[in-house]
Amino acid sequence: LALMRDRSKTRVKKFLYGIFALGWTGSARQWHNYEKAYLVLSGLCTLLVFTVSSIVGMDFATAQIAGWHETIFPFYFVAGAVTCGFGMVLVLLIPLRKWCHLEDIITMAHIDKICKMLLLMGCIMGYIYVVEFFIAWYSGNPYDAWVFGHRMFGHQYWYGGWIMILINASLPQLLWIKKVRQNLLLVFIIAVLVNIGMWFERFTIIVGSLYQDFLPANWGVFYPTWVDAGVFLGTLGTFFMLYLLFVRFLPMIPVSEVKAVTPQANPHFPQGGAKGVKP
Repeated sequence: LALMRDRSKTRVKKFLYGIFALGWTGSARQWHNYEKAYLVLSGLCTLLVFTVSSIVGMDFATAQIAGWHETIFPFYFVAGAVTCGFGMVLVLLIPLRKWCHLEDIITMAHIDKICKMLLLMGCIMGYIYVVEFFIAWYSGNPYDAWVFGHRMFGHQYWYGGWIMILINASLPQLLWIKKVRQNLLLVFIIAVLVNIGMWFERFTIIVGSLYQDFLPANWGVFYPTWVDAGVFLGTLGTFFMLYLLFVRFLPMIPVSEVKAVTPQANPHFPQGGAKGVKP
C-alpha cells in the first residue's frame, strides 16, 4: 500500500492509499514491530479458526435433536471449515493465476501442496462420516438410526446425503494421482464441487435433521422460496464483488513477502552470487 501511495500520480489516489498505508515508511523500527505483530496475529487467527468452528459444533451438539446430538461435531465443523477453505482457495487462485499472469509467483508447487491438503481433509471427512453412521448404529438409539438411514435412503433429502459423501469424501481421492493435481482444469472442477458438497453437508445437517423431529406438529418439507434463493445469490454476488474490487484496487500478492524470498534478500547470497556459489 505504501508503494502504491508513493507511485500514485493523482492526489486522490495518493491520499486514499496514504490512509490505508498507515504512515508506513519502511524503517527498521516499523519492520520490527510488523514482524512481531504478524506472528501474533497469525497465531490468533489460527486459534480463531478452531475456536469459532468448534463452538458452532458444540452449539449443535448440546441440542437433543437426533442428528445434532453428537460429540464429534466440534471436530467435524473444524474439519469442514478447513476443507471448504482449501477448496475456495483453489477456486479463487486458479483463475487469478491465469488472468493476471502470476505463473511465476503462484507456481504449480503451491497448487500441488494445496491439493494435497484438500486430499488430506477429504480423507478426514470420510472418516467422520463413517464414525457418524457407526455411532448411530452402535448406540442403539432408534431416533439416530432413523435420521441417518433417511439421509441415504429416505424419501426426502436422500440426495443431500449422497452428494455429501460422494463429493466431500470420495471425489478428493482423485488427487492421489499426480497428473490430476497438475491439471488445473480438473483441480478447479474438483474444488468447485467440493464447495458445493460442503454446502449440501450443511443443508443435510440442518434441514435433514429438522424436517421430522420429536414433535409431529413440527414436521414439514422445506421448499426454498424466491427470498431464500435471492439471499443466497446475493451473498455470493456480494462476496465476489468485494473480491474483484480488492483485486482491482489493492495488491493481490504481498510485495514484501515476494521480495523476502528472492536471492537478493539473503545477506549471504548477494546479487550475482558469492565466490564459488552459483547464483
